[in-house]
Amino acid sequence: MSAKIAVLPGDGIGPEIVGEAMKVLDCLRREFGVAVETEQALVGGVAYDAVGHPLPRETLQLAKAADAVLLGAVGGPKWEPLDYSVRPERALLGLRSELGLFANLRPAVLHSQLIAASTLKPEIIEGLDLLIVRELTGDVYFGKPRGIRTLENGERVGINTMVYNEREVRRIAKVAFELAGQRRCKLCSVDKANVLESTELWRQVVTEVGKDYPKVELTHMYVDNAAMQLVRAPKQFDVILTTNLFGDILSDCAAMLTGSIGMLPSASLNESGKGMYEPIHGSAPDIAGKNLANPLATILSLAMLFRYTLRDEATAVRIERAVEEALDAGVRTADIYSPGTHKVSTSQMGDQVVACLRSQAS
Repeated sequence: MSAKIAVLPGDGIGPEIVGEAMKVLDCLRREFGVAVETEQALVGGVAYDAVGHPLPRETLQLAKAADAVLLGAVGGPKWEPLDYSVRPERALLGLRSELGLFANLRPAVLHSQLIAASTLKPEIIEGLDLLIVRELTGDVYFGKPRGIRTLENGERVGINTMVYNEREVRRIAKVAFELAGQRRCKLCSVDKANVLESTELWRQVVTEVGKDYPKVELTHMYVDNAAMQLVRAPKQFDVILTTNLFGDILSDCAAMLTGSIGMLPSASLNESGKGMYEPIHGSAPDIAGKNLANPLATILSLAMLFRYTLRDEATAVRIERAVEEALDAGVRTADIYSPGTHKVSTSQMGDQVVACLRSQAS
């Protein structure tokens, strides 16, 4: 029986990078007999332009019915003047909430071919392989009360509520401990427990869960120190577990350790393993439609889709190997280009990955 993937290209460079992932998927069907069906739908700003809402009912229904969701990117300056309730980014929050996607996995792996693309010294980042596990459905992004209000004296005040309950912390901690146990058995939980009661509870619950995983070494770190340590000595980390807000920030910081945010995929999972897969970068409206964007993060997100939702490790490894071979061939999009390599377009990079994938079948 075929697996069903809801494909949501979105805004900006989204259609371009998702298009290259679809080339990879088509090759997997033809060359390896992978049984996957896809159906596309509108999301984000383009959905608002078409029907007046960033997450149309038809799109949400498709996402719920599919085994997994592959997302491009949403948002852009065009839609920033809109009311907050209908901005493109609300589609992401809606999908996370409606699908119960509470566990966000963001690997930061330095491909050896790109060591020169990072702004850090090679000895600091060589061999980097860490995983950020970010809680995705709590914290200030979903807490209430929220909004902008006008006080009696006429002054405006913005309100967001940072809140976590024990169940939310416990379930994301279990995911992180399980993943750490499959890696190097080191878990660093990042919080701000010295000043934020919500993360004081976070630390207490993570410590309690850790007692069920005696083989995993648990440490705690305040988020400001964690940001510094990611730049100072990133290889000290194996798995980083953190909150929604802190994870949003730290994962982008970790992305630049690898040379480009255009290289980093992500997975957002619910309790049954269903997931939404997307690159962690944004819609990059400044280069949209110019065939310049790096599609590798989206292609690697497709690999994560096969690994975590479809439980097809062989196909995930094939995709990742094809990306490695493409980098070995010296092709680079502009964001990862360095002297001595060959600068290519979005579509050319996708073609190179497909060629490397096809060679595995011969």
